[in-house]
Amino acid sequence: MTAPPLWLLMPVKPPHRAKSRLRGLTGLRGSHEELVLAMAADTLAAALDAPGVAGVVAVTGDPVAARTLAALGARTFCTERHGSGLNAALDAAAARLRDRDAEVSLGVLPADLPALRSAELGAAIAHAGGRRGFCTDIAGTGTTLLLAGRGPLEPSYGPDSARRHARSATELRGPWPSVRADVDTPASWLLAAGLGLGPRSAALARHGLVST
Repeated sequence: MTAPPLWLLMPVKPPHRAKSRLRGLTGLRGSHEELVLAMAADTLAAALDAPGVAGVVAVTGDPVAARTLAALGARTFCTERHGSGLNAALDAAAARLRDRDAEVSLGVLPADLPALRSAELGAAIAHAGGRRGFCTDIAGTGTTLLLAGRGPLEPSYGPDSARRHARSATELRGPWPSVRADVDTPASWLLAAGLGLGPRSAALARHGLVST
């Protein structure tokens, strides 16, 4: 039997409000907003090339982010009229996709994985085998990849989301460091850089990777 198509929802905050702790980075080309969009673009490109991924929906209320990511191949879902908070926005986007195809397989991938490798994401998806599963961030407390299969999305993002997702999903463990390397701080940016940044993020880092 052919596996149902997997669509990943990628939430994207307005760039001027996102990743405030990265404002401590120095030696970068471009503005903070350009860095946030570059990370999202690199994440999107890797996800679209990953085995098993049919498409990516950028879930955002920011028109610049929506236009940027749509030009790179994402579908977009505007969050403005769908409740407050990340989880409500993801549920609304999931409902829209399920209205179009009740059998579609769904997942969530953050927009801050600038070192993401398509093969590693594909391996994590294959390991889940259509079951509900999730990957933690490197700290083990947050959630990077959430896979719901054909079941309800039930996102539970926020502080200590890994613990909450573990109540209904199996933790996916494997040699996929780039799937876990989300970037929130200068230290995690350096870690992602050590894995190898995507081209847009790397272009902004050519003048150094120094954190204050």
